[in-house]
Amino acid sequence: MTYADARVEMRRPGRWSLRGWLCLWLALCLQPARAGEVETLIDLALAGDHRQPGFSERDPYRHPRETLLFFGLQPDMTVVEVWPARGWYTEILAPVLRERGVYYAAGFALSQATTSAHRKKIQVEFAEKLRQRPEIYDHVVVTELDAPARTAIAPPGSADLVLTFRNVHNWMKDGNTQAMFETFYRVLKPGGVLGVVEHRAAPKTSLERMVQSGYVTTEFIVALAEAVGFRLEESSEINANPNDPGNHPAGVWTLPPTLHHCKQMTTGPEVDACTRQYRAIGESDRMTLRFRKP
Repeated sequence: MTYADARVEMRRPGRWSLRGWLCLWLALCLQPARAGEVETLIDLALAGDHRQPGFSERDPYRHPRETLLFFGLQPDMTVVEVWPARGWYTEILAPVLRERGVYYAAGFALSQATTSAHRKKIQVEFAEKLRQRPEIYDHVVVTELDAPARTAIAPPGSADLVLTFRNVHNWMKDGNTQAMFETFYRVLKPGGVLGVVEHRAAPKTSLERMVQSGYVTTEFIVALAEAVGFRLEESSEINANPNDPGNHPAGVWTLPPTLHHCKQMTTGPEVDACTRQYRAIGESDRMTLRFRKP
């Protein structure tokens, strides 16, 4: 099986089968890395039959291919994903890194008494997700993160890339943003990258409003990262949504996929109209920032 044969297999219609994955992995193991390999692996993961129902429908809003390429993902990297929750990005990162990389899923801290029941439930569901598809997830290394109490998410100085997707507002509410960013800095190699995607607030939004709405200013995150030693290397508009005004009644959770404001309504026509209104906007406007550890 050659790499070219694997690419032919990839073009077959339908979601990727286990045979398709094995074909590609064998080809990659038998041949040296070549240009475009990571793009191919990402595309295969996105088309895989292991993806949870409904997850692929979010691809047009989350732009996973473009986002991961912007952050510099390569299949031989050591990567830490912060709070993967139900594993949306795990479905992409785990297969890409399975053969030659290392993927740490730094999840909610099950061993910590202060972790909420909601977060513990999500973490248990995540573990079950991994268990059900060992051919995809058997190399995933699950660790716990809730700084400053639980910070052993990967060996110090071992990671090429740390990724966090829409989490900073949660740490602001928890009051441990600096401790979290210090943890990321510590596990990264010199020259390693921190990739941040977060709901974007208008400049000069108050701290209180950021916590309430889930939208965070770019300035806040840049200042936070730089305070612990990171340097902002580049920002991107990959995940921007100019249709999102960011001033919704239930904050960012008004928008898809949560639609929290609409779900609070009791009558059918109102719910339908509300849902149409916010689905027309799409998911939130988001910043995409690439920091580097000197």
